Amino acid sequence: MFDIRPVAYVIGLLVACLGGTMLLPLLVDLAEGRGEWPVFLESAIITALAGGLVALSCSNAVKEGLTLQQTFLLTTGVWAALPVFGALPFVLGATDASFTDAYFEAMSGLTTTGSTVLSGLDDLPKGLLLWRGLLQWLGGIGIIVVAMVFLPELRVGGMQIFRSESFDTMGKILPRATQISSSISTIYVTITLACAGAYLLCGMNPFDATVHAMTTVSTGGFANYDASFGTFSGPAEYVASVFMVLAALPFVRYVQIMNGNTRAFFKDSQIWTFLGIIGFLVVVTSIILLWIFPHHPEQAVREALFNITSIISGTGYASVDYMQWGAFLIAMFFFIGLIGGCAGSTACSVKVFRYQILFSSIKVQLRRIRSPHGVFVPRFQGRPVTDDVMGSVMSFFVFFIVSLGVIAVALSLTGLDFITSVSGAATAIANVGPGLGPMIGPAGNFADVGDTAKWILSFAMLLGRLELLSVLTLFSLRFWRA
Repeated sequence: MFDIRPVAYVIGLLVACLGGTMLLPLLVDLAEGRGEWPVFLESAIITALAGGLVALSCSNAVKEGLTLQQTFLLTTGVWAALPVFGALPFVLGATDASFTDAYFEAMSGLTTTGSTVLSGLDDLPKGLLLWRGLLQWLGGIGIIVVAMVFLPELRVGGMQIFRSESFDTMGKILPRATQISSSISTIYVTITLACAGAYLLCGMNPFDATVHAMTTVSTGGFANYDASFGTFSGPAEYVASVFMVLAALPFVRYVQIMNGNTRAFFKDSQIWTFLGIIGFLVVVTSIILLWIFPHHPEQAVREALFNITSIISGTGYASVDYMQWGAFLIAMFFFIGLIGGCAGSTACSVKVFRYQILFSSIKVQLRRIRSPHGVFVPRFQGRPVTDDVMGSVMSFFVFFIVSLGVIAVALSLTGLDFITSVSGAATAIANVGPGLGPMIGPAGNFADVGDTAKWILSFAMLLGRLELLSVLTLFSLRFWRA
């Protein structure tokens, strides 16, 4: 019989911890003196009590190992449950948001998507702005652990190819998660502090530097202003671009560098492919901007670098309304959002390594057509790609395309137009943030999207953040009978 208690225990502990983090924005609201601190006190008490009671009631079932079904349920359950409590400050606070809007905002935060339903950010209490940043920062480190521990174990979307590069304590999911979390936390905090320090040097005040560092390193994209990153210009855009790139690289490589192994970082083909794509797109975009618009060369390069890095990494900041850049660049921005960063990073979307495996497979098939009797094997990082990895990657691509289509159709049935439906589905399932069009584009938000569409988009954000198959598997009756 399926035992849900070990899963509920872990989820309860994480919910209680989330309640503890609400004390930070509480202190910020106290310091600001606007009388908003009781919102976080009430939210923290509700969250900590709910999580603590669930964990306490299930503590007698704690085990070192989890079954396959329990691991799948835990992976999805955490990301579905935490936004319920993360939404409380938005419901009780100055936004007076409905639960639908609040859950959408919290889900967008924890999945580091960056889509928002809130406007008037410039006038919101600092506690709420910090809470949005904290949600994304916690979601960023959480997804690294999921990508390095759970997804390789669950053999989702070809992630099993990285099992040998993670911490080898197979079969002991919870100790492994604890071990990796402690190793990653130091790196994650260090990069965040460095980013905040760099923003301070660029002229940001300490509060803006802190929140934007959190949402940059998590590749989340929540900003403190309605104009997103357009409030800042010049050096801050270069700083953000650098740290978005750093956050989109495999964190396991940083762990290896800390342990004295620098060769693995420089030999990782994911990294060089990712950087090469960004470099190529920046050059193309800069040339087009200089050709079509009266841009200064430095401005063209800066805007191209910042906005391309933001979209391809899934951060979702916008420094300008690139909907005004013409049809070619608009279409390009749509498709680069479906690329993503490297596996084991805070970045989202399909990920570079899957495209590398896909193109390696296509290359092999073309060679087999030319030389039917030859023996050709697709490779990744110099190693042969096994059939199970290839099958997982191809299944991921199929499910990604089918899911995108189904979500787009579902959104269109709620009354949204074609561009909003398709780009909304893409930005949600790829966890990018802004879509296309006047409603949800870089100059808009999701406030005017209907409640039904917001729930569809919330599910799509969860689906995309957890690599699709780990969520869809839960809907299979055969899986639960195994």
